[in-house]
Amino acid sequence: MSKTYKKFNSFFDLKIKDKADQKIFLNKLKKIIDEEIVKKDLSKHEKKIFSHILDDLYKDKINNNIKFSLSPNVIKEIQTLEKEHIINYLIHRYRYEIYPQLRIKDDYPPYLQIEPTSICNYRCVFCYQTDNTFNKRSHGHMGHMNFETFKLIVDQAVGNIEFISLASRGEPLLCPDIKKMLAYTKDKFLNLKINTNASLLDEKMSYAILESGVKTLVFSADAADSELYKKLRVNGELKKIVKNIEKFQEIRSKHFNSKIITRVSGVKVNEKQKIKDMDKFWGNLVDQVAFVNYIPWENVYDSKELDIQKPCSDLWRRMFVWWNGDTNPCDVDYKSILKVGNIKDNDINILWNSEKYISLREKHNMNNRKKVSPCNKCNVV
Repeated sequence: MSKTYKKFNSFFDLKIKDKADQKIFLNKLKKIIDEEIVKKDLSKHEKKIFSHILDDLYKDKINNNIKFSLSPNVIKEIQTLEKEHIINYLIHRYRYEIYPQLRIKDDYPPYLQIEPTSICNYRCVFCYQTDNTFNKRSHGHMGHMNFETFKLIVDQAVGNIEFISLASRGEPLLCPDIKKMLAYTKDKFLNLKINTNASLLDEKMSYAILESGVKTLVFSADAADSELYKKLRVNGELKKIVKNIEKFQEIRSKHFNSKIITRVSGVKVNEKQKIKDMDKFWGNLVDQVAFVNYIPWENVYDSKELDIQKPCSDLWRRMFVWWNGDTNPCDVDYKSILKVGNIKDNDINILWNSEKYISLREKHNMNNRKKVSPCNKCNVV
């Protein structure tokens, strides 16, 4: 049987500063919920979700393998929120974590991944940017999202999707309109994340991020020494990355009362990478240090077919919007064989509920994943 990669709780290792005691936190959270719930005008659908949340968090349930709980990193996210936003956050977190496990499709995706650019200045050994049939402009996959397209996506997402990432196939800070895009996110989402290799994180970019709606800033780095870093993140220089992050944290502490969460997250590809070394090297620079497991996605199209039958949870979890507005069910399919449409032609909810998307979910549900390419060569579940 082929080895699978679980997208849910995908951290291989996670170190968090000042980790909260879960029992104490849950008791405090219950008091906040009791105070805030009387002020909320929840829809019937939201009330049903919230009832499940309370049962899972505060009642013992027997013979239920799928149970909503709060992981340490989620608790940290909740601690950054104003009290009036916590109930809404929990509802959307439940949709993000539990709906994909139960294969429940809502009107909107629980999570939206927006790609400011597909272009990257690195050639990481574990990434599809090493595929020369992808990374050259002449093949049509490379480009930057313009602000008008970004605004179109964000305006549709506001009030419907609270979990957003600005990242996908490329390095987001390379996008010419990224500062303008970041400014437009302010006060719009409860959980907005940006992933960056930090190579372009200069002073102006740091201000743009800290003044925006970004809640979690993830620095992609996989090593605690320069030689290993250089081997994994080709074109990268560890010394420069450290300097940029140090400057960002200096600006943050001096000029902003920001609750933004910073995380160094690496891809675990070999035994030379150790979380102990990572935490020792990066721990004083950021709030969290993590590894995620390696997915062999640098060229899924040339991989051998696998015998995995289990459906991919991302079909119920997230939708990707590329720089040109094309929407895709995942980023392992980085050449968009499974493209479901374009955001300029149809709204997010129409694409999410489109016949093509539904057909793909049904094939996975009916154990016909092997008939779908490149799903039949992918180990994500």
